[in-house]
Amino acid sequence: MNPELYLADLEAKPAALADLAGLLAETDPFAGLPGRIGRVLLLGMGSSRYAAGVAALRLRAAGVEAVAEYASGDLLPPALPDTLVVAISATGGSRETLDALARYRGRSFVLAMTNTPGSPVTEGADLVVPMAAGEERGGVACRTFQHTLALLLALRDRLTGTGTGTGVPALLRRTAEATGDLLERRDLWLETAAELLDGPDGVHTIAPVERLSSAEQSALMFREGPRRAADACESGDWSHVDVYLTKTLDYRALLFPGSRYDDQAMEWITRRGSAVLAVGGEVPGARASVRYRHDDDRDVALLTETLVAELVAARWWLTGALAEA
Repeated sequence: MNPELYLADLEAKPAALADLAGLLAETDPFAGLPGRIGRVLLLGMGSSRYAAGVAALRLRAAGVEAVAEYASGDLLPPALPDTLVVAISATGGSRETLDALARYRGRSFVLAMTNTPGSPVTEGADLVVPMAAGEERGGVACRTFQHTLALLLALRDRLTGTGTGTGVPALLRRTAEATGDLLERRDLWLETAAELLDGPDGVHTIAPVERLSSAEQSALMFREGPRRAADACESGDWSHVDVYLTKTLDYRALLFPGSRYDDQAMEWITRRGSAVLAVGGEVPGARASVRYRHDDDRDVALLTETLVAELVAARWWLTGALAEA
């Protein structure tokens, strides 16, 4: 893992998104799916599972029986002929995911989604969908996380018949513009964001359930690079599980707004003098906010907003690496 290369991976996001948009506009990576699918099981660990969770939620909302599971679990759904198993692993070598797949190969239709062609997760798969994120030389899943979400949205459109063939490519082009906007204007917001979130008790990330992956991935970026304590929480659930921390900790939070329960959380946060950075919207009581192009589009937000945490993490990581040198 390398902080300089990680930052370069982040800076390459707009170009990678544009390439994926072009690829999806020209080809359908899911053309090899069977005609009849009774249920969908998404398997993964870490960032892959975060993306799978919000994808399963969207599929269920569209009427598709779908669930996302930890690949490490023993109590996984049974292997049935009409089950589509989506195994997600950027490296293609996640031990837990490979172990889980042993239950399903030859018994259910297996779709392997990976950024590493020919990796173990593709062995015996009925269909392989490349993430097309390019090599992540920094050693951190950042572009692959973004591309996984995009491809799972395309899978939803394919399974529900709601896609027009241009929906996800157009979304990716808007996301590339939003991502580029955050990168180009980082001198205007990054220092403030890094200072606001830099407290002795770690960082807390909050997002609505529809975009919970943003909170989970952001917390992971703080842990994985700069090795900071970080915790993710769903916006409505915050008042039941994290509110207590504002009374005893120097509570610093990264809030991705959009939940009907944001005001409930902010009431406690403001009352107890805690610090919040809002991303993608103006939130009463927040100390600061980071806006970006197209941030009123919640699908763009889903694919874009983690970049704020990723860039803050890169800044802290680089600073720590220089201090150790």
